[in-house]
Amino acid sequence: MFRLSKGAEYAIRGLVYMAMQPEGKVSYIEEIVKATDVPQPYLAKLFQTLAKKGFVRSYRGPGGGFLLARPTSDITLLEIIETMEGKIFLNDCLIHKGFCDRDEICPVHEIWKEAEARFLDVLKHSTLYKLAEAGRVKEKKAGTARPSAKHSVISRTAYRASEQSRIRRGGTHAKRRGSG
Repeated sequence: MFRLSKGAEYAIRGLVYMAMQPEGKVSYIEEIVKATDVPQPYLAKLFQTLAKKGFVRSYRGPGGGFLLARPTSDITLLEIIETMEGKIFLNDCLIHKGFCDRDEICPVHEIWKEAEARFLDVLKHSTLYKLAEAGRVKEKKAGTARPSAKHSVISRTAYRASEQSRIRRGGTHAKRRGSG
């Protein structure tokens, strides 16, 4: 079974969040952490790798943070995943010709080959630009349909904390309506 590592998933979350920001905006690690529900030490380490690989630029000191190093239309899911995990293979027989003794006689080999090619093609054509656009649409839809479903820009954790703070300050929406 192909399964993304947490590192690849978290790197994607962080980069998609950054892609959804205004162009040229420097994002602080704390803000990315809140928006993505990724533990700060882990995200900081991942972003060091992403900086070394040319996905983001890192700025130190006051006002420092991270900025996408390339246009969002030039960064694909395939590139991010392969940077974090290495080359993707759906089955051992696809690693290279002869890796599996049966690749010449196995009736399933061609199916694996086609499935992998299609899968990689989808990832290759899924850019941060497209993902950011889809994220904005989902946020807008969630914002109009269910205001409490703020998952991308405001994390579930931050949203819960703000709700708890609001309740401590004066209660629920029902109390506000009833107190007018």
